[in-house]
Amino acid sequence: MQRFMLARRLAGALIAAPIALAVAPARASDHLDTPTVVADPAADIGDLFAWTSPQARRLHLVMTIVGHRFSDRLQYAFHVDSGARFGATTATTTIVCRFDGGSTTECWLGDADHLRGDASGPAGLEGQRHRFRVFAGLRDDPFFNNVKGTRQALNAAALVLPTAPKDAAGCPAIDAATSKAILDRWAHTDGGPAVNTLDGWTSAALVVSVDLDAVSAGGPLLAVWAGTYKP
Repeated sequence: MQRFMLARRLAGALIAAPIALAVAPARASDHLDTPTVVADPAADIGDLFAWTSPQARRLHLVMTIVGHRFSDRLQYAFHVDSGARFGATTATTTIVCRFDGGSTTECWLGDADHLRGDASGPAGLEGQRHRFRVFAGLRDDPFFNNVKGTRQALNAAALVLPTAPKDAAGCPAIDAATSKAILDRWAHTDGGPAVNTLDGWTSAALVVSVDLDAVSAGGPLLAVWAGTYKP
C-alpha cells in the first residue's frame, strides 16, 4: 500500500519515506520492504503523514511503526528540508526521538528544544522551550486495507496484461468490462463485502507538533521524510 510516495531511500539501517509538502497534506505508506525491517518490525515505518495547521503556525507529523512498540535500540527521526522552490531546499531540521524500553521518551528539535519524560498521555509532552510537542503510543492503524481483495485484483490484472493491446504510449489498454471486473474484485473479499484486514491492528505512533518557523529556515516549501536508525 503506497500513497503519495515520491521516492524511497535506503542506506545502511536507514528506512526513509520522503514526501513533499506545500499547503496540502501529504502521506506515504510502505511495509516490510527490506530484510532489515522484516526481521525487526520496530524498525519498519508503515505510514508517514505531514500537514500544516489551518493558521499555518504549526507543522504536524505522524510516523507509524508496523510493530507494536518502539525499540530502545533504535532512533526515530523526522527530517524536514525547506527551500524557496521545489527541488532546491537549502536547510534541514531533524527531530530525533529515542526510547528507554519503558515509559520514557526523549526527543530533540535540532538545537532548538528538547524534552524527556512520559509522552504516552493524550496531550503528549511539551518541549522545555515550548517549540514542539510529542506523543508516543499505540494507535489503531488509520488505513482500511482489504489485503485479500487487493491480491485478487492484482492476480486478475496479471492474467490479462500480457495479451492486452498497447496504446500509443505503450501502456496496456484494458477494455472497460475487464477494468470493471478487476475493480469489483478489489472492492470485495472472497466475493463478499470488503473486509479491513487491519481492523484492530494497533501500531506504535510517533506524533509531533512543531512551530512552523522552527523547521522552515530555508523557505516555505517543505520536504518531509522519516527514518529509523541504529546508533
